[in-house]
Amino acid sequence: MTAAEPAREETAATVADDGCPPLGEYAFLSDCRTAALIGPDGAVEWMCAPRFDSPSVFARLLDRRVGGAWELTVDGAAGPSGRCYADDTFVLVSRWTTPSGTAVAHDFLAARPADGDDPRGILPAGALVRLVRCERGRVTVRHRIGARPDYARPDYARRDARWHRDGDALVERDGGMRLTAAVHGDADTDGSPRVAEDGGATAEATLRQGATLAVALARAGEQDGPPAARDAPVLLRRTLDAWRAWCTAGRPYRGYGAERVRRSALVLRALMYNGADGSGGVGGVDGGLVAAPTTSLPEWPGGTRNWDYRHVWHRDAALIVLVLLRLGHRAEAGAYLRALLRHCTASRGLLTPMLAVDGSTGRAERILDHLDGYLGSRPVRHGNDAHQQRQLDVHGQVLDAALVHQQAAGEEGGGLGPGELEALFAVVDTVCHEWQEPDHGIWEIRNRPRHWTSSKLYAWVCLDRGIRLAGLTAEDPPPRYDMWHEVRDRIRESLLSEGYDAVAGVFTQSYGSGNADASLLRLSLLGFLPGDDPRVLATVDRIDAELGENGWLVHRYDPEATDDGIGEPEGGFLLCSFDMVSALVLAGRREEARRRFEALCARAGRFGLFSEEMTADGTLLGNYPQAFTHLALIEAAMNLDAAGNEEELHAWANRSWPAKDPRRRPGRAPGR
Repeated sequence: MTAAEPAREETAATVADDGCPPLGEYAFLSDCRTAALIGPDGAVEWMCAPRFDSPSVFARLLDRRVGGAWELTVDGAAGPSGRCYADDTFVLVSRWTTPSGTAVAHDFLAARPADGDDPRGILPAGALVRLVRCERGRVTVRHRIGARPDYARPDYARRDARWHRDGDALVERDGGMRLTAAVHGDADTDGSPRVAEDGGATAEATLRQGATLAVALARAGEQDGPPAARDAPVLLRRTLDAWRAWCTAGRPYRGYGAERVRRSALVLRALMYNGADGSGGVGGVDGGLVAAPTTSLPEWPGGTRNWDYRHVWHRDAALIVLVLLRLGHRAEAGAYLRALLRHCTASRGLLTPMLAVDGSTGRAERILDHLDGYLGSRPVRHGNDAHQQRQLDVHGQVLDAALVHQQAAGEEGGGLGPGELEALFAVVDTVCHEWQEPDHGIWEIRNRPRHWTSSKLYAWVCLDRGIRLAGLTAEDPPPRYDMWHEVRDRIRESLLSEGYDAVAGVFTQSYGSGNADASLLRLSLLGFLPGDDPRVLATVDRIDAELGENGWLVHRYDPEATDDGIGEPEGGFLLCSFDMVSALVLAGRREEARRRFEALCARAGRFGLFSEEMTADGTLLGNYPQAFTHLALIEAAMNLDAAGNEEELHAWANRSWPAKDPRRRPGRAPGR
């Protein structure tokens, strides 16, 4: 597939009955600082600037009446006839076919490759660019930004856009956005942008074969000056080079599900924040990975499970570092871990569940009650009150990530320094004192804290990884090393007694409950018990029986039985659905795992992207694209690839690279 030849033809835009396109029909763009979503009709329906978590510039995704969009149309065409990415990039290529000619559009958030050994890899240029070339005949191309009866309003549609002319450009007075346009080749106008009668901004031109119209929306405060439309061909080349260079810089994966793994890895990099070099004071935590670039996309149509996911969640930490290292992207794995370690140092061991992109511990939840929401799902929120919760699992996630990173560093250097280790050991100390307390759990339950079995599992992980990390890095054991062993053993005993129903022979959602919970699929993936242990097998089968759907989808829990403070239905959880694949591989049930993996991947969106959840008919739900879904996909594919190699398969699950024990305890297997 080439950039000029979209591979999949469409006869018309795919639109739901209420006018909202299915999530899987949206193309995702990123420059590693912000993101945009483009609908099937060619309109940019979501973008925040200058960062992922900034107020929106376009928000039609959340309200088709007033949210606003950047519309691109070609006279004579109902919409693009084909759309795809230019190979392993986030440059969208769309073909438009009309009676008088054809056109090819390249849409992208401009970026460039970092120079030399710069570990940042992909540097944002600060512009959304739309470059249309007449391929054959004659075509009239029109751009409209807010040229509607209720025209686009920035800041989550809370104010009117006010454009004024500045030389050849239009500038939005309050938002600092600069719109430029340029025509190259044979055209009837120069395509200059103008202010329309309704207050919107427009640009148009009739192009003949070989001519192009480029339009760029840039942030006026960029350090090196805002990119301009006249430079669109250069910006396109650099953006393509940046993504292709990153994709080939690691350890090329050619195993099972390679195409899916490559696209998922690109999604992870696209959601990893980089505000440096030319950010114009944008700031933020370089290396942090936002869970998704959107807010308030519902977990059930018309429901209230609509959350803002534009934050860095610690629950993703271990899997992010593990996956990046397995793919050979050590610089990104290290940058992500060190973003977390800065929080560990500042927090003195007691971690919050998430960070905002600016490095703060979170933003208060606010309701945007003037927006109707996607599929009429209200409320629409920005900010997330989960940052105030106690979530014990995050401590284990961070220690697991740190151990994996240190093991991979080995003799090559780049391991954790004394200050970083001390901050991590403070986290272990915190869990020693806090593990017996109830918490809100990995699913962020919004009512009473409980003794969640998965929280205790990650408390065990925290102690286990802390002990082994000390073994890798300390010549002498830390003063609290004996206490860590004792607490790890106590947590294990607690899990095997209070988290396990001996009568039913399964692990349960929380101490004293009989509920199933798909978070317990990670019992074997974290090395707590072998994948073929009868207790694990019975738990896996029960999760499938009570929470499974259609033989491939897995719900995370039963909302009514759990009493989660909301009680409404939700879709099947794709992280858990891919975790089921990995758990089945470790259980030795490889063909069943393979069948499930293929069934899930067959239901990806048009561009190979997944959201957080899905219905049984394959409808994507929740924020999109979702990092931890793609993380779990990569883990599942790699486990399937290693299914015939028991040593390799279990080495990653058990984190079982050699590690010395400062106390020289012979015969004590890690974590057992």
